[in-house]
Amino acid sequence: MPLIDPFNRNIDYLRISVTDRCNFRCVYCMPQEGFPVAEKSELLTADEFIRLATIAVDLGITKIRLTGGEPLVRKDLEVIVGAIAKLPGLTDLSLTTNGYILDEKAEGLARAGLTRINISLDTLRPDKFKEIARGGDLPRVLAGIRAASDHGIGPIKINCVAMKGLNDDEAADFAAWTKDEDIHFRFIELMPIRWNLDETSGFDSLSAHGGNGLIQLRQTQGSMLSDAQMRRMYISAEELRNRIESVHGPMEPAMVKTNGPARTFRIPGAKGTVGFISQISSDLCAQCNRIRLTSDGFLRPCLMSDGELDLKSVMRGGASDEELAALIRHVVDHKPERHYLAQGQKVTGRGMSQIGG
Repeated sequence: MPLIDPFNRNIDYLRISVTDRCNFRCVYCMPQEGFPVAEKSELLTADEFIRLATIAVDLGITKIRLTGGEPLVRKDLEVIVGAIAKLPGLTDLSLTTNGYILDEKAEGLARAGLTRINISLDTLRPDKFKEIARGGDLPRVLAGIRAASDHGIGPIKINCVAMKGLNDDEAADFAAWTKDEDIHFRFIELMPIRWNLDETSGFDSLSAHGGNGLIQLRQTQGSMLSDAQMRRMYISAEELRNRIESVHGPMEPAMVKTNGPARTFRIPGAKGTVGFISQISSDLCAQCNRIRLTSDGFLRPCLMSDGELDLKSVMRGGASDEELAALIRHVVDHKPERHYLAQGQKVTGRGMSQIGG
């Protein structure tokens, strides 16, 4: 019996965060010192991740994505990938990474059974990269992308968080990369996870005024961007598309395997594609098909909701597979219809690195 939520959505996609640790400190994600991380004993073990994934697939989950934090910093990641990749009924196993140590890990991940990868990359300019990511370096990330391609992991998708005045002027450059390579870029609208309209005069008025994103970034002084700063740096998917088409001409609709929430286009004749994830300007909740498992064992029905259920304590307390399956169904039965970001919904419980991207 498939997992159907109260709004008749088939929940067939599980995101698993394997760690809350990250080797970057991206300005829209966390402060320079990072967020508090769980004790290692509080993180799920490889066997626990594999057990919950097995139960989920038996319930009807067909797609699993491994995330973090930064999943590649987990030493037993290949063990987790190898076991999950073999689950009967699973049709897609993918990974999201910042790519910094991917050049070292790509061969082992491919051998273990990883089929797809998403790499977060917000700029093609080395100096700007260091200001946004506050860790790593651009050439090594690019080497990781090449390594993944060389070892047959694909399609390769590049996720770029679009920020007005900071990297929106690179939209056409990112799109140009797709002309000659089988690379799939997806521009993601800047989405503050702690979205609180109380501190501002409102989303529309602030975003309309724009502002210099680099100045906003440098004003953080080691912290993460505030909600107000993020609103000033918001740029819509529609505006990004217009900028790309002003340089490369009209794009045509395109399809990519397991495209998720992106609306995807292709520059005529290009090998790759350009996609837009517009969770702010046009929310995609009506098609949401996912639930999320945090690295410390909590199952969440929605990224933008504080509701979560502790599976780890129940599992470590001796619960059977049937009891855990019933709890997964319970979470699906309580999945909310949608988020209310633009109306002022505030998520206070965890940051993105603690939930899983």
